Amino acid sequence: MAGSASELARRLGEDAEAVCREYLSNGHRSGNHWIVGDVRNTRGRSMHVRLKANAKGPAGKWVDEATSEFGDLLDVIRESCGLVEFRDVADEARRFLALPRPQVQGAGAQRHPAVAHGSPDASRRLFAMSQPIAGTPAERYLAGRCILLGSRERSLRFHPGCYYRDLLTGETLTLPALIAAVTSLDGQITGLQRTYLSHGLDPRGPVGKAALADPRRSLGRLFGNAIWLGLQPGTPVPVMAAGEGFETMASLRTVMPALPVAAATSANHLAGLSFPPGCRRLYIAADADAAGRHGIERLSQRAGEAGILALALRPQLGDFNDDLRHLGPASLIAWLRDQLLPDDARLFLPSG
Repeated sequence: MAGSASELARRLGEDAEAVCREYLSNGHRSGNHWIVGDVRNTRGRSMHVRLKANAKGPAGKWVDEATSEFGDLLDVIRESCGLVEFRDVADEARRFLALPRPQVQGAGAQRHPAVAHGSPDASRRLFAMSQPIAGTPAERYLAGRCILLGSRERSLRFHPGCYYRDLLTGETLTLPALIAAVTSLDGQITGLQRTYLSHGLDPRGPVGKAALADPRRSLGRLFGNAIWLGLQPGTPVPVMAAGEGFETMASLRTVMPALPVAAATSANHLAGLSFPPGCRRLYIAADADAAGRHGIERLSQRAGEAGILALALRPQLGDFNDDLRHLGPASLIAWLRDQLLPDDARLFLPSG
């Protein structure tokens, strides 16, 4: 499907210099980069936007050397314009690209005027409208990924007909979705991640991700918060694990069910993750994605500044879900045993 956020970013990247001149007007071109102070269009030289694709990556990608932030041109539009909701970011991108704005169905219609789209309130309402995952396609989807969490994980729900909006055309689909709550350390829902699932005619058959360009969508207030598995609000967490992807962290939770884990949903959000009270050791799940390493480095730095020992956990394959599915839980447990500190291995891994 061509209506994904990645497609909008790609189209912006085709004319990256024009985007920079429009939204980062305090910068200037230098070779193949646009140089500016930061993504909010401050004067300076620490942020570099790649103007033409090369061996290092596609056009439009940027990094701020001062803060380790990085992203694409949609992030530039959001931050430089002071936008909050992604719908507004997509609308502004379409305006710049001279694409037609999506038509609103029904003159003057507004489905939920009391709650702003993408707000924490909207996230809490969607979560409340969902159901526990037991016996649902969401549970079968996770089982198909060898992720076995059970009903103890209250942050996971299932919605049988969740809206999916094509960011390029505005077309709306209705699809089943795994709903994962993003929460603050006090347990308040601040956002959601939706994993859209494929329709299955067999109610007992396998379930996969929907055939979409971006089958995962997040909304709400994400920075500093995470999809927490095993967190008891207000309880000290001396040892925890954190990473970018939900399935990566859920895979670790499957083989270490007593270890609290946090999935930050993106590398930028991983870099800004808030630490729970009493945290002394933080295991950071790495993967093969180069972009994620920026988030890992920044999180490690912040942990050290807070007096927390940060240790990396590295998979054998692309990520820990690949390890769990293709190598099996016994192999993953043995691999982790060599990376955990001995006391943590005895505490969180099965004996033998």
